[in-house]
Amino acid sequence: MKKITSLFNIRYPIIQGGMVWASGWKLASAVSNAGGLGLIGAGSMRPENLEEHILKCKKATSKPFGVNVPLLYPEMDKIMKILIDQKISIVFTSAGNPSIWTSKLKNAGCIVVHVVSSVKFAIKAENAGVDAIVAEGFEAGGHNGREETTTMVLIPLIKEAINLPLISAGGIGSGKSMAAAICLGADGVQIGSRFVASIEASSHINFKKAIVSAGQGSTVLTLKELTPVRMMKNKFYEEILELYSKGSSSDVLYKHLGKGRAKKGMFEGDIDQGELEIGQVSSQINEIKPVSEIIVDIIKDFNEALFTISVYKL
Repeated sequence: MKKITSLFNIRYPIIQGGMVWASGWKLASAVSNAGGLGLIGAGSMRPENLEEHILKCKKATSKPFGVNVPLLYPEMDKIMKILIDQKISIVFTSAGNPSIWTSKLKNAGCIVVHVVSSVKFAIKAENAGVDAIVAEGFEAGGHNGREETTTMVLIPLIKEAINLPLISAGGIGSGKSMAAAICLGADGVQIGSRFVASIEASSHINFKKAIVSAGQGSTVLTLKELTPVRMMKNKFYEEILELYSKGSSSDVLYKHLGKGRAKKGMFEGDIDQGELEIGQVSSQINEIKPVSEIIVDIIKDFNEALFTISVYKL
């Protein structure tokens, strides 16, 4: 765990995921102020919005924070220029080839971390020169790997394949699951869904309430013909199922998905017709709480889990 706390200069080896429509400056600064590493999610921001969030985050915390950047998004040149000009010291990249930007970011003094869903891409990221890896199992919400490998299987596989600090993601929302990830070989954890249901997240209150109401089986990995995404079952998902039953093509699915579907659900609060991206761990979330309380709960739960493990030695 010291590999992660030392790398980012944080108290706890807890990284907040850079979720679209949830991870603005308020959430990122709150996580950093509570001892973790907050990330601004650039995936749902235009360059000018991202710069505004960075400036506000700098005013809201003196602690380290970073930015998560999906590399396949448009206007990447402008986004990277902002990160470098604003002297962002920690950048998490995902959804693209890390070799394109890693060296430029590192030359600018950035710590670069890349998110992967397979051993193959973990090795590629290490070869690209990143400083750490996030291994994300398919329990995670939002856009996901095609391999559908669970976190419990993925972490040991990647641990054996790389020599970099390893951060576990997907299905982690408590101290007990954090302890499990550490036992599997992770040096820290990235938590997304639990922080979506926080006071400080910019996600709509309707979405937060839907998360709290979620049960086992409330989410599904779908739209694999386009980009696999884990989302909550709702009327929009039922329409997708109807299209599948008719044997609809990828073009038809893409047309029905349209633009702004995630924003409609997660940010604007349309629970019926929005794309509600959230992980399987949503079934374990029962309350919308401030970030500070969430992190206290996680650390308390983590320490209790470690004590239990130490008692039951074989």
